[in-house]
Amino acid sequence: MDISKQEQVIEVTGLRRVYRGGYEAVRGISFSVGRGEIFALLGTNGAGKTSTVELLEGMDRPAGGRVRILGHDPYTERALVRPRTGVMLQEGGFPSELTVAETARMWAGCTSGARPESEVLGLVGLRGRTDVKVKQLSGGERRRLDLALALLGDPEVLFLDEPTTGLDAEGRRETWELVRALRDRGTTVLLTTHYLEEAEDLADRLAILHDGVIAASGTPAEVTAARPSLISFELPPGLLPADLPPLAPMGVVDHGVEGGLLRMHTRELQRTATELLTWAAREGVEMRRLDVRSASLEEAFLDIAREAGGRHGNGEGAVGRGGARETEKTA
Repeated sequence: MDISKQEQVIEVTGLRRVYRGGYEAVRGISFSVGRGEIFALLGTNGAGKTSTVELLEGMDRPAGGRVRILGHDPYTERALVRPRTGVMLQEGGFPSELTVAETARMWAGCTSGARPESEVLGLVGLRGRTDVKVKQLSGGERRRLDLALALLGDPEVLFLDEPTTGLDAEGRRETWELVRALRDRGTTVLLTTHYLEEAEDLADRLAILHDGVIAASGTPAEVTAARPSLISFELPPGLLPADLPPLAPMGVVDHGVEGGLLRMHTRELQRTATELLTWAAREGVEMRRLDVRSASLEEAFLDIAREAGGRHGNGEGAVGRGGARETEKTA
């Protein structure tokens, strides 16, 4: 997908968000999302995801920089933006005594140009649960209801905050197919998720936030390509890493033994694997538990988290404090 040739539906330039006490949760980030594109915003805890998405939704005024949704400021021109967007929050907070149908009907009454409730409930697989009270729904069914209500206005821009939390594997896949279908119709989707497989499988492009800045961005393939691939196997008895041929000339950038496995990272996976297997065949070495894999988005994400933790000295504490501060009221 050539983003440069698309209409830019979401434009973020130098965006900043500062909370009371001076904590800067978002520190000058920039990105854009084209029409009919799925964009995933990922990040460690307290990275600034929620702070960013709230500004995109027009819930607060940025401390600096600029946001445009469909060419408009979502905060100062909310009346022009809100009818064209759909928002799926992490928790909808619906009245527990209402049925699914009553909840959808109530929401439709507050939505300009709402689609038929039965249509959106059918899209998310709740057509057979219309007479069930919200309090009797499973966690996954509530997430489906959240999504249905976000789709009532047939939005041009759809914000999805952790859309598949609580869904089983089948429900998650069905939701992915629905989101893809919306994308194919021209809907622009911005999602946050803790499921890295979801982002890798679903997103056209993504950005990984840490400490209020974008640590990596691009297509999932571009982000993972920046990380080395992994080869691991069980060392046979009596064989030491030093007994292997020189690893650096084969493209290995680092290696170590963990749990009886020799693990090595390489940026030239095919050449390294070929030369290792050729050596093993020549020397009669059986490479048990052999695992050869390209870098994954999860590995890229964890690398960023580890690198950030090293910079802070205590990564978990730094992330935790940021997450708590994100809930404070903006100054």
